Amino acid sequence: MITKEKLEGETLKVIEKLHKEKFDELNEMFREKRPYDMSVIFQSLPEKHGISLLHNLDEMTIASMMQKINTMQKLEMLGKIGPEKANKVLALLDSNILTRLLKKYPQVQLTKFLEEMDETNASYVKTMIDYPEDTAGSLMTNRYISIEDHSTVLDAINKTRSLALYLKGNNHLYLIDKKGVLTGTVSYKDLLLSDPHEMLKNIMLEQVICVTVSTKRENIVRLLRRYDFTALPVTNEEGVLVGMITFDCMVEALLQETSDDYGKFSTASKEIDFKTKPIIAAVRRLPWLVILLFIGLISGSIISKFEGTLEKVVALAFFMPLIAGMTGNTGTQSLAVVVRGLAENEIDVKAVFKLILREFWVSLIIGSTCGLLISIIAFIWQGNMYLGIVVGGSLFLTLILGTMAGTIIPIILYKCKLDPAVASGPLITTVNDIFSLITYFSIASLLLS
Repeated sequence: MITKEKLEGETLKVIEKLHKEKFDELNEMFREKRPYDMSVIFQSLPEKHGISLLHNLDEMTIASMMQKINTMQKLEMLGKIGPEKANKVLALLDSNILTRLLKKYPQVQLTKFLEEMDETNASYVKTMIDYPEDTAGSLMTNRYISIEDHSTVLDAINKTRSLALYLKGNNHLYLIDKKGVLTGTVSYKDLLLSDPHEMLKNIMLEQVICVTVSTKRENIVRLLRRYDFTALPVTNEEGVLVGMITFDCMVEALLQETSDDYGKFSTASKEIDFKTKPIIAAVRRLPWLVILLFIGLISGSIISKFEGTLEKVVALAFFMPLIAGMTGNTGTQSLAVVVRGLAENEIDVKAVFKLILREFWVSLIIGSTCGLLISIIAFIWQGNMYLGIVVGGSLFLTLILGTMAGTIIPIILYKCKLDPAVASGPLITTVNDIFSLITYFSIASLLLS
């Protein structure tokens, strides 16, 4: 792991070698490092030294370094090294990284780059560019080995040897029929232990878990959680093998899915990171906050409707933040449970009713416990039994409402083919604030009149 002190030392070394024009030593220094460490050192350099470094590093090293930086940084890097060198770097990138980058690439340069590629790879890349970013088609690579299932073990071993340097992160050989349809897999271990003249179809595993090019990223993540994959084959709608998702891409998809869901929970854009400029970050956050601001005004209008009740019993105001806060908290807890459950499991009508019933009983237990406690506290503090009943009864009901809202709203969105994470923290909290205030002041008006 590269520490802050080590990074400073490495950065100074790079600047020194650039000044002394020791470019061969510079390339050797970078080749010995991992892609992440390379990217960290590059990003720590002043801009003029960073540009100089890019112009003097070989294409393979730059391509390796680009694996660990985001898309915008990749585009900036390619812009600094010029179109000719940029095309050579692009040609060395893995297909799944390449296609994500080319989706943001200027159209003129994209056309020129594809024209310079060989016809087979250009056709594959063009096809991948058309797949949405959150599908298997955009995550797959063509760096796998497939062979017809009527071939022998010896044929498979010879083909694997010839393409060994081409492979990426997989312990299996994919078997296909004459039409290219995926029929099974064979592990390299089984190849080594089998008779060289044995037919592959006699030793293959026929029950293959695979996905289609249109499979959503969230479903790929769900499969990853359930099974131990080193790679996941991808087919088209006819079952023809067209690609493979490597383990590192699946882990990246898992992290991205988690990051996206967290962004939705906080209603913050996934495009905001540590380096985003303040004005851009503010513009990306504002829409949701403005919407919530206007929804929040409803809470103020509710309080104004019960102004008379507040004037009669000023102590009611003491418990307003508590009632609203507790309702929002329990709603967010239920929301988190449901969204996590939806991400990990397929649900049917029976499972939905079971979940709602479970959360209802949970809300009864939580509501009863918290309602009784706050009733006693309100009575002792203010010496008013009716106030204790109002506060305790209101908290009991609002905790049930909040829990049910946090359970039912994401399920409804999920069934409507919408992402349940959008029913997230601030939105659920704001809606529950409205529920809690209406319940609180309605009970107060009835009992304290």
